[in-house]
Amino acid sequence: MEIDLTPQLPKELYGGNGGSYHAWSPSQLPMLGQGNIGASKLALHTNGFALPRYSDSSKVAYVLQGSGVAGIVLPESEEKVVAIKKGDALALPFGVVTWWYNQEDTELVVLFLGDTSKAHKAGEFTDFFLTGSNGIFTGFSTEFVGRAWDLEEGDVKTLVGKQSGQGIVQLEGNISLPEPKQEHRDGMALNCEEAPLDVDIKGGGRVVVLNTKNLPLVGEVGLGADLVRLDGSAMCSPGFSCDSALQVTYIVRGSGRVQVVGVDGRRVLETTIKAGNLFIVPRFFVVSKIADPEGMEWFSIITTPNPIFTHLAGSSSVWKALSPTVLQAAFNVDSGVEQLFRSKRTNDAVFFPPPK
Repeated sequence: MEIDLTPQLPKELYGGNGGSYHAWSPSQLPMLGQGNIGASKLALHTNGFALPRYSDSSKVAYVLQGSGVAGIVLPESEEKVVAIKKGDALALPFGVVTWWYNQEDTELVVLFLGDTSKAHKAGEFTDFFLTGSNGIFTGFSTEFVGRAWDLEEGDVKTLVGKQSGQGIVQLEGNISLPEPKQEHRDGMALNCEEAPLDVDIKGGGRVVVLNTKNLPLVGEVGLGADLVRLDGSAMCSPGFSCDSALQVTYIVRGSGRVQVVGVDGRRVLETTIKAGNLFIVPRFFVVSKIADPEGMEWFSIITTPNPIFTHLAGSSSVWKALSPTVLQAAFNVDSGVEQLFRSKRTNDAVFFPPPK
C-alpha cells in the first residue's frame, strides 16, 4: 500500500479578530494518522488571546515568529508566566493548561507538534477549552456549576456565558495580563537560535538538538526535536532514525529539494519543499535534503526523547566502519574503486557544502 508523503500546508479551523488556528489533518497527510502525530499552528494578532485550554496530546511548541507571553499550569502546580520569542521551544506534557497572548505589533505564530497515540483521533489534536462559547462548563447545568464553584445561579450564568469568543479573542486595552518572570522560564523554554550548537559545519549547516539534557520536560512529552539551518546549496547527508522513530519536519524558512527512499530502494518522495510545508519520514526510510541558494531552515520532532541517527555519508557513516573487502563484495567492485570511495568524505560531517 502506497503512502502519500507529499508536503502540505495547514488549513484554518477557526479564527477571528484575535487571530487564527490552523492544523494539518490525516486526510491531507495520511502518515499523521498512521504515525499518531499531530501538527498545528496558532497565529495571534496584536492583543490576541488564546483562551485557557488543555489538550489530549503531549506536544512540543516552537515559536516561528514574533514574541509574546505563555501561561503554563502543570498538573497540581502554580501558573508559570513565560516570555516567549522567535526560536523558543517549549515542552507541554499531558494535562498542562496553557494560554497565549500577543501584545506586540508583529503577529505571534507558534507551531505545535506532538504525540496523538492517546488522543481521541489519531493524527489530530483535540483541545478542551476552559472558557468561551465552547468551554467545558457550557455543557454543565447551572446547578452543577453553582455547586462546584459555590456561586449563585446569576453569577454562574455571567461567568459561563459572558465570554462569547471561541478559542481566540482580542482583548481590550483595559486588561493587563500577568507579567512574565525570568525564573518561570528556566526549565520551561529553550531558545534554539541561541542555544549551543550540537553540529556546526562551515559552509554546510548547524544543528541544535532538543533533548532531556537541555530541556528535561521533553522526557515527559516523549519527543525529541531539533532546529536545522542548512546553508545555501548545501546538502544534508542521507540518513535514517535507527531507533524506529518517525521524523516530522516543518520548513521554517527558505526552500530546497528532498528525496526519501524506502523499501527495496524505491524513491517514495522527490519534491521541492518551502517555508510552511510539513512532511513526515516513515520509520527507517532514508531522507536527504539539498537547500536552494538562499538556504533552508527546518524544525523537526522525533518520536523519542533522545533520538539516534545513522548517516550514510561522511566519516561517521556505516561505510567507513565496514571492512574494505566487505565493501568490495557488497558493491561488486575491485579494491581501487573501494579505496576511491573510502577516500572521499573523510570529515566527520552530516552537512556538505556545495561543490566548488
